[in-house]
Amino acid sequence: MKLQRKGTRHSHRGVIGVESAIVMIAFVIVAAALAFVVLNMGFSTTQKTKNAIVSSADEASSALEIAGKIIGSGHITAGKLNATAVPLKIVSGGQSINLNPSNAAIRYLSNSVEHGNIYAGAISSGVHDTLASAMQASVTAGYITSNPVNASSPSDTKAVFYFNVNRNDNFILDQGEHGMLAIAFSESERPQSLDIIRAEVILPTGAPLSIERTVPNISSSIVDLG
Repeated sequence: MKLQRKGTRHSHRGVIGVESAIVMIAFVIVAAALAFVVLNMGFSTTQKTKNAIVSSADEASSALEIAGKIIGSGHITAGKLNATAVPLKIVSGGQSINLNPSNAAIRYLSNSVEHGNIYAGAISSGVHDTLASAMQASVTAGYITSNPVNASSPSDTKAVFYFNVNRNDNFILDQGEHGMLAIAFSESERPQSLDIIRAEVILPTGAPLSIERTVPNISSSIVDLG
C-alpha cells in the first residue's frame, strides 16, 4: 500500500511537470510572435521614413543644373542683349525630363519686366551648335517671329530649348543629353549693361531651377555672362 501511494504521488508530479513545460513553451511561442510583429512594424516604419526622406530630398532639389557658361548675343551699338543661352543637363542620378510646353514653364524677370511663362517650346529634332542656327530653327518652328541674332528682335520675349547632344529626337531630355535654354528678347525688353536678368525653370516635380546674371558691359557680339 505504501508503494502504491508513493507511485501515485510521482505520477501526479510528472503530470504537473509536463503541464508546466507546455505552458512555458506556449509563453515562448507567444513572445516570439509578438517580437516578430514588433520587428516587422519597426522595419515598415523605417522604410516609410526612408521613402519620405528620399521624396522630400527630390522635391527640395531641382532635376536640372547649369552645365557651363551662359552666353549672350550682344548688340554693340545699342549696348543691349538680343538673346541669351543657358546650358542645361539633368543632375547626376536624375530622371528624364519631358520639355514639352505642357510639362514645363519658364518664368522671366528683369529690372523692368516680369513674365509668368515665356516658354514657347523645344526643338526636338537635330542638334544646333550655335545660338544663331537655333534661333532660325525656332522661327521655322513658329516659336518666335524673327531671329534676334541675325535679324530683328521678335515681337515677344520667348524661351526655346534646343539640343547640343540629342540621342532620340524627342522632347525628352535624358541622361547623357545636353541642351540650351535660349531666351530671345523683344525690342523693348532687351537687357542692357548692369541689368539683372532672372529666369526660373519650373517642372512638375522638384524645385525650380533659378538662374540669375548681371549683364556686363557689351563690347562684343558674343557676351560671356558667366
